[in-house]
Amino acid sequence: MNEPDPLTTNIPADLNRPDKIAYGLTFRQITIIALTGGVAAAIYYLFHHLLPVVILAAIVLPLAALGLAIALGRRDGLTLDRLALAALLHARARKRLVSAPEGVVEPPRWCRLRGKLPAPLRLPVRAIRTDGALELADGGVAVLVETSTLSFHLRTTSEQAALVGVFGRWLNSLEAPVQILARARPADLSDLVATVQQQAQELPHPALANAAREHAEYLAELNSPHELLARQVLIVLRDHPPSTQGRRSVRRDASASVVLRRAADAERSLAALGIATRVLDAGQASQALAECLDPGSQHPAGQALPDELITSTTGSTP
Repeated sequence: MNEPDPLTTNIPADLNRPDKIAYGLTFRQITIIALTGGVAAAIYYLFHHLLPVVILAAIVLPLAALGLAIALGRRDGLTLDRLALAALLHARARKRLVSAPEGVVEPPRWCRLRGKLPAPLRLPVRAIRTDGALELADGGVAVLVETSTLSFHLRTTSEQAALVGVFGRWLNSLEAPVQILARARPADLSDLVATVQQQAQELPHPALANAAREHAEYLAELNSPHELLARQVLIVLRDHPPSTQGRRSVRRDASASVVLRRAADAERSLAALGIATRVLDAGQASQALAECLDPGSQHPAGQALPDELITSTTGSTP
């Protein structure tokens, strides 16, 4: 028995896509085409009595083609004018950034400095609370929620429709903007291989121990020649406290309570999809931010917080 096809609606992937004014073009595209066309028409009107048609065409046609390319072209999800502006700002910006919230001190006049001074690194996160809430530089508070994934294409049509419906209800229930970040990070199976080999020695039956050792060898072989990647999905919930009378710490505490409540609501809503969620604590949030700022490098976890006491040490002192 064939299942009835559910009612579907095509939703554009880019929800912030600008409105199209005329002929399938946006206001920005129409403005760029009109400006380049006006400049080309002005050049032709001013010089068509002085220059041959071939020379005018060699001047006007590339200008019109450049305007059309800027208005209609896209690269890496950006329009060419925004891409060119981003490239110009990147070229003019300083490439060396240092942690200097108070600013970089200029050298004395007698010092001859070659090149540019480093610029201060201004991170959007000012501090990480012990409950995992991130205190932002603009006064807001954010929380990172890690979620598991599910297989959508292996479900039936009715199951896919049910999953989309539940996910849509969660999106419609949101009270504030939410960011969903999917990133790939390197995965190392060395610890897992060592754990399996250690546990294999304690198994009661030789066949189980042999199977565990073979599985450990397979994982080691899989880990050695390939660069494995693990998918991580993060949901960023944010709240900005109103600038009213009161202490800043009190407002931040209230905002932290709000985003943590929203994280609990998201956990209950996404549980209907079979997705497990967890709010990243201070150490896990610090680890995630370090990996995002410096991907591909080693960032050891388990570091003590500034207000925590270290009660054990490794090694011995003479």
